[in-house]
Amino acid sequence: MVLGLVAVMSANLIETVYISLIGTEQLAALGFTFPIVMLLQSLTMGLSVGASSVVARRVGAARMDQAKIIISHSLLITVLLITVLIVLVQPNLHYIFRLLGADGHVQSLAVGYMEIWFLGLPFFALAMVGSSLMRALGDVATPGYLMTLGAGLQIVLGPIFIFGFGDFSGLGLAGAAMAFVLARIIGFFFYGYCLYRDRILIFSIDGLLDSTKEIFHVGLPAIAGNLIGPATMTFVTRLVAEYGSAVVAGFSLAARIETMLAMVIWALSMSVAPFVGQNWGAGNRERVRRAVFLGHVFALGWGAFAYAVLYILSPSVIALATDDELVAQAARTYLLIVPLGIGLMGVTANAWNSFNALGHPMPPLVMSAVQMLCLTLPLALLGNSLFGFAGIFIGGLVSQLFVALAAFTWLQRTIKNEPMGSKSPLQKDQLAEAQ
Repeated sequence: MVLGLVAVMSANLIETVYISLIGTEQLAALGFTFPIVMLLQSLTMGLSVGASSVVARRVGAARMDQAKIIISHSLLITVLLITVLIVLVQPNLHYIFRLLGADGHVQSLAVGYMEIWFLGLPFFALAMVGSSLMRALGDVATPGYLMTLGAGLQIVLGPIFIFGFGDFSGLGLAGAAMAFVLARIIGFFFYGYCLYRDRILIFSIDGLLDSTKEIFHVGLPAIAGNLIGPATMTFVTRLVAEYGSAVVAGFSLAARIETMLAMVIWALSMSVAPFVGQNWGAGNRERVRRAVFLGHVFALGWGAFAYAVLYILSPSVIALATDDELVAQAARTYLLIVPLGIGLMGVTANAWNSFNALGHPMPPLVMSAVQMLCLTLPLALLGNSLFGFAGIFIGGLVSQLFVALAAFTWLQRTIKNEPMGSKSPLQKDQLAEAQ
């Protein structure tokens, strides 16, 4: 998973470098698209969390045929969900970017990028859900290789569509979106081949309603919880936009640099989830407890290492990406503050993914809502009024500390006290109906 996520985040960072060579307005427009991209990807990720939670517990309980049926239904549900999202969001892009603070040419650039990017979203979503389902079955290698393939294609195609080749003059920012679309379409066919090769799919709509209910029992709260992150990012972007397009560009650049090291703890938390789900389904409480504990230790250790690396190397990386001093200063400020929370973010991600794997989606949703409404928003506003641009991120860091402590404590109590083999509320309802 680290291999795959390194490739994906490298593609995002290299795309940012490509766009920075075109101009500050294009880089700012890319920054304004970041919350929308996160929002749509988080919706898909929430669905994949629900599906993989159900599948992993089926595998742990040795019910493979049921797992394969749920996998097939999950992919169908993904197509329907993404279609609805595109229909709802695409006609309102100008209004959305205006709310975020983009105006004039920057707004037009952002809208043009997203209109093309939407063409690749269904293929990206199916690949994301497919990756989670493969991991839930225990195949952790194939998703990493396929993620690397898609990212590599995006890196190679990017310069061709952005800057041009031969008689083709290039499309600028829109070319970056086009490279994303083609890379994800090609990658999707490889995912489809692997699913077919491994005989993972069972093409049947029998039991689709029951599968949908069980997937969304975990998936809907996970989607709601995942939406809170992009909503918070949207709010932060709006605050940052008050300082001008150059600061938004620096914010966007720094976020992608930080992500290069943060992805290690994302890979860890994504790997913890199927491990926890399978072992819980098999009744191995001690393995679940031990895995979560080691995950937390690693996350905190990696967070300290990542901050040291960014502190030393980020000035050089920023200098390579931009020669605009305002953009560079904003990026440096971000990278002095926000990466301090990488380890805390890892503890929180491990806990939330473990809750979902156990079939308990409400604790992550509750903590996400409290984090946004009671901590991040008020603390970011307070920090902005006291310390300006830097204060926005100081407020977010304090918020992460409190949520990480709450997530750690809540999960420990759940693992200790939850009866093994306990059923979700949906399963209890189904059992009552059968009786």
